[in-house]
Amino acid sequence: MSEITVVPGKSATWRSRWVRLAAVAVSVALLAVIGLRGKLPDSRAFTDALGGAHWGWIMGAAVLQAMSLACFAFQERHLMTAMGASIRKRRLFAIILARNAISISVPAGPAVSTGYAIREYSRAGVPSEIGTVCAIVSGLASIGGLTLLYAGGGAVLLTHNSATTLNWRPLAVVAALVLLIAAAVALGRRRRPSPGLLDRVPPSGRVARYAHGLLLTARAAWHAGAGLRVRDWAAVVGYSAVNRLTDLLCLIACTRALGLQINLITLATIYLGVQIVRQVPLTPGGIGVIETALVAGLTTAGATAITATAAVLIYRVISCWLLIPAGGIAALAIRRQ
Repeated sequence: MSEITVVPGKSATWRSRWVRLAAVAVSVALLAVIGLRGKLPDSRAFTDALGGAHWGWIMGAAVLQAMSLACFAFQERHLMTAMGASIRKRRLFAIILARNAISISVPAGPAVSTGYAIREYSRAGVPSEIGTVCAIVSGLASIGGLTLLYAGGGAVLLTHNSATTLNWRPLAVVAALVLLIAAAVALGRRRRPSPGLLDRVPPSGRVARYAHGLLLTARAAWHAGAGLRVRDWAAVVGYSAVNRLTDLLCLIACTRALGLQINLITLATIYLGVQIVRQVPLTPGGIGVIETALVAGLTTAGATAITATAAVLIYRVISCWLLIPAGGIAALAIRRQ
């Protein structure tokens, strides 16, 4: 008779993972309740508004949000391909889902999710310096994509109404950042990596070795990023702009689902203003802060508090809260692989 080998710790490990996932879900639900307490209208009128939502628009919003995530995945894959690395599409998308869930569910989420992504890319065979470059370039491309969306929307607005005045200060700040990035890229291309003091001096002590490793990785990432072609930078900024645009269209679809006929330019202005608000990490994922800002913007534009809150709730469920369990499942699938 053949013997069956039992691994005692395996089932316990899986139970602990599901317990951690459940704990994260409960904590996010509590944060949502705390953040939205006192900000929701009468429950009966609010439920009636949600019940009357047009499901066709809601499904369209969900598709647009999936396209937004796909654009970010395509951006990461393009960067890796440009630097000579490769990763399977399915695993890349799972990592993107998991890092998004981390980013919007834990304190200091963007930093934690970036470290998680670099680690998982490395486990998938992508060198750590390339993963670091992807993180840095993606952050810069996010700024560039938002700027491109702002500039494009401003151009459309000026075309329709030449008397309109726009605040171009954000573009001036971004233009200065672009000049600094261009200077860093040019310097990185002129100064190729060569043995220096950083390579010759052996570090002593755990902290010194850790700092030394960070400096070596940062230098390698700098030179790898400087080696990107102009068309590669243009491609990742383009992906980022489409990522932002589809997220904006998701918000517009959610407002249409509740019958709100707010001007598209007004909605775009509200969206861009909220993107600035969400850069301040007051709560994980901006829970409570983003909802309040969106509801305030929609009510100022003429929507009632009930319909505005219902539209924002649908948008946040699709673009934020549903991503947390989806990312948790993706993270478990990655660990299982």
